[in-house]
Amino acid sequence: MVAHVPSGGVTGTPPSQGGAGDMPGEPAVERLDLPAGYGSPSERLVWADVRARLEAAPHVWLATVRPDGRPHTVPVDGLWVDGAFWFGGSAETVKHRNLLLDGRASVHAGDGDAAVIVEGTAELVHPGAGTVEGLRAASAEKYGYAPPAGAYAGGVWRLRPSKVMAWTSLPVDATRFRFRRG
Repeated sequence: MVAHVPSGGVTGTPPSQGGAGDMPGEPAVERLDLPAGYGSPSERLVWADVRARLEAAPHVWLATVRPDGRPHTVPVDGLWVDGAFWFGGSAETVKHRNLLLDGRASVHAGDGDAAVIVEGTAELVHPGAGTVEGLRAASAEKYGYAPPAGAYAGGVWRLRPSKVMAWTSLPVDATRFRFRRG
């Protein structure tokens, strides 16, 4: 079940002015502007519910940009942990080569009827032991197995969102979440 907030936003404030977006790590909530012919959202999704959908998604579509500007899309598994999408894969893959040159990326969970689309920047990180153990535990919980610590310590991609667009019933609850990075 997905909770909705009336169009006035959190605690009666306009969605782009205040509410959850003022708390560290929480996004600002806005109505997703749609072309006039699509209709206008009258409700907002709640970030905790959208985050839960990202955490539960077994696979997402990852889109990256090739050096010549063409898009590249591939299904990946991964983890939504600490406000970011974490994923790996061979250094020989197209996605890996693309992201090394241009970190702009998006992931799409769900289908067109109930979508979650994350846009942001991916970076290859070499996490410390605590983060590696957290990722291994999250993988074991989600997928029933945990890759060896070296699979993460050797480098893993972290996609930090700049915005997330989501809906369960377009256009009724089409919502945008904007993230501030300090």
